[in-house]
Order: sequence, then structure tokens, then C-alpha cells
Amino acid sequence: MVLTRLTLTDFRNYEQLDLAFHQPLVAFVGNNGIGKTNILEAISFLTAGRGLRRATLASVARMSGPGGWSLAARVDRDGYEHRVGTGLASGESGRRVRIDGEDAKSSEALLDYLRVLWLVPSMDGLFTGPGGDRRRFLDRLTLSLDPAHGRRVTDFDKALRQRNRLLEQGGRADVLSAIERQVSSLGMAVSSARNETVRLLSATLAEQERPQIAFPRASLSLEGQFEAQFTAMPAVDAEDLYMQALSDARPRDRAAGRTLLGPHLSDLAVHHAAKDMPAAQSSTGEQKALLIGLILAHADLTERMTGQTPVLLLDEVAAHLDPERRKSLFDTLLKLGGQVFMTGTDASLFEALPPQSSIFRIDDEGATALTWS
Repeated sequence: MVLTRLTLTDFRNYEQLDLAFHQPLVAFVGNNGIGKTNILEAISFLTAGRGLRRATLASVARMSGPGGWSLAARVDRDGYEHRVGTGLASGESGRRVRIDGEDAKSSEALLDYLRVLWLVPSMDGLFTGPGGDRRRFLDRLTLSLDPAHGRRVTDFDKALRQRNRLLEQGGRADVLSAIERQVSSLGMAVSSARNETVRLLSATLAEQERPQIAFPRASLSLEGQFEAQFTAMPAVDAEDLYMQALSDARPRDRAAGRTLLGPHLSDLAVHHAAKDMPAAQSSTGEQKALLIGLILAHADLTERMTGQTPVLLLDEVAAHLDPERRKSLFDTLLKLGGQVFMTGTDASLFEALPPQSSIFRIDDEGATALTWS
């Protein structure tokens, strides 16, 4: 699946921008603040979710524009061209999705056409930041393998909020039991999908641990009180025991104002495998290299599992790598066989790109294709 054309209308700083892509590796270069990342963000809206900035839909609209925005794309899927579009109409709160001229029920339909993963500077603190960031990262990885995962997470969060509200309001025991059944069922499904992603990704990382791979291998595990109590037992038994635990914990959770047991508190633990060291204790450069290695392994895993190599969005990634590791990254990206969009402030960062690449200079006038050499 290849993105061959992208048109932005009233998106961020662009009143109109039209781009055509002919190579698997694409780099956007230009000054800071010129709008390179905005192009990557636009591509990230061509799949399910809230985009790489997790921005509100209204905030994406051009400041001096009419209040809405739209993206139109052409996607080549197994030799057949599809027209994919999404956007926000002025005055509305939800984004619309259209595929080949027909309205789609939700953004999840886009997963049949593009699966997108990204690595942006805000993720540099992923291993040292709050557990919620790592859960969202793992959920994004899981969504590429299991398109239903996003809906399960949303439904679980909604059921959890309902339980917390009922506890606060002194809801009836039978109503609480009904909600706790939903929480336990959805919670086990969410945890199971996450654990399966960790298992599969760990196996892929182990297979890729070779001297010619320039990025260190991460070892992964999903940790927390919920995993310690329930993941080792059969799912049916675990679901019943989790529901009972929720019932028993009502006084404690009412006093705390929140549910204190569940996969919403789980954490993705990441270690530098070769050094047997938590990623959070590794150097800044090692953390970046570990994260890149994770993204590359997951792209490989997604292709194996789904037949779709995800589109990769790598924002300012080349600037943090030495020339040797930069060349290794570009070579590895090409071997993955998918499509990659990158940004950088200077075209010299992409001197080691292979011939199957395109470079666009972004400035106030728009985008200009540079001659590759």
C-alpha cells in the first residue's frame, strides 16, 4: 500500500498544498517552524486515531481559515488506486471519513488502506516519562496488528469512567455489578491484545539481533498489579476473578475517587537487552536508538502479520544519529519495503539516502522537489 498523492486544504499553516510521491523514501527539509511536521501530521490522520500530536480536531484548522479542514489522498493498494479523505466541516465536532466517494462509519475503516506509525521528538522521553505515554505507544503498536483494539480501549475507558461515576454517586449494587462485568470483560481483552503484541514484538526483536543491525535490541514486558494477578491464568477464570476484585474494592475505590486495579495502570517495561539495563537508565542516544529499533521491528512484524507494511513518519530523526547509523537507518528502511516520510532542517542530513528517494524543500511558497544526487 503506497500513498501516491496528498492534498491539504486549510490544514495547520497550509491553505492549499498538493504533493505527489513516486519513491518509497521521502524527506522534507526546511527551516524550523515552516510546516514540515504538519505534513507528517496530515498523513497520520489518514489512519484511525487522533494523529501524531493528539490534537483536537478544531485546533488543526488553519488559524485564518473558515474553521474546517480537509485531507485528500490517493492510495495504491495492490495495483488499484483508492481515494481516501478525511476532515472537519466548520461547526461540526467529529471528523468525516470518505473512501472512494462513500462515507465511512468511523476512522477505523482507514486501517484497511493505511497503517501509520510515527517517531516524533516528543517521544524522546518515552522511557523516562509517565506510564500513560508508554501505554498509548503500545496501544498504537497493537492497533496496527489488531484493528479492533482501538475500539476496545475506548469502550474500556468509557466503562471505567461510568464505574467511577457510579461509585461517587452511590449507585445501586446491581448497576455497579453490570458495569463491572463490562470493565472486567473489556479489561481482559485489552490486556490480552497488549500482551500478544509484546510477545510477538519480542520475538521479532530477538530474530533481528545481528551484528549488522545498528540499533540495540530492546527487551519488553507488560508489568503491573493487574498482570501479576491475572495474566497467568485462563482468560475465563481471570475475568471472573477481576470482576470479583472490582466488587470487593468498591469502598477503597470510592474513597480514592478512581479504580485502583486494572490494565489502565499497566506499564510497558523496556530494557536495553545487551546491557541488561532499564531503558530509562540508558543514555539519551541509546534511548533514541532503542526506540528506532522498536519502530523498525514493529514495521517488520506488521508486514508479516497483516501483509501491510505500515507507513513510517520519522520527524527530525536523522539529526540525532551519527553518519554511520544514519546510513544504516536509511538502508534498513528501504529493505522494509514500505513507505517512509522524514523531516530535517538540512538536505545534508539525507546525503546517504539511496536512489529510491525523494527530497522536497518546504518554504513559504510551498514544496519544491530537489534533484537527488
